[in-house]
Amino acid sequence: QVQLVESGGGLVQPGGSLRLSCAASGTIFTIDAMGWYRQVPGKQRELVASITSVGTTNYADSVKGRFTISRDNTENTVYLQMNSLKPEDTAAYYCKAALQKTYYSGPRDYWGQGTQVTVSS
Repeated sequence: QVQLVESGGGLVQPGGSLRLSCAASGTIFTIDAMGWYRQVPGKQRELVASITSVGTTNYADSVKGRFTISRDNTENTVYLQMNSLKPEDTAAYYCKAALQKTYYSGPRDYWGQGTQVTVSS
């Protein structure tokens, strides 16, 4: 059993900051890439940022320079620091982890349940 639990969402004013966390727990052998996605009703889920096990990062153009992804491999946790938030950042944010449960199992993606971020005055 693997669980990804997100936290840190909420309501913030434009220009404000939030920090999202996502902790993976359960039977985990190794975690490769971890990432954050977001989705608004009626639209496809989109990649916000990702980070490999060695720290290589990738960002959507819309968040470059404002968001920072990081991870703590000892805690199986990924973070998303969001600064200078805009109303268009409002969405449900989901974390994803590509992981192996055992040495013999192939990697697969696991998703968190999502956390709502609302940017509004």
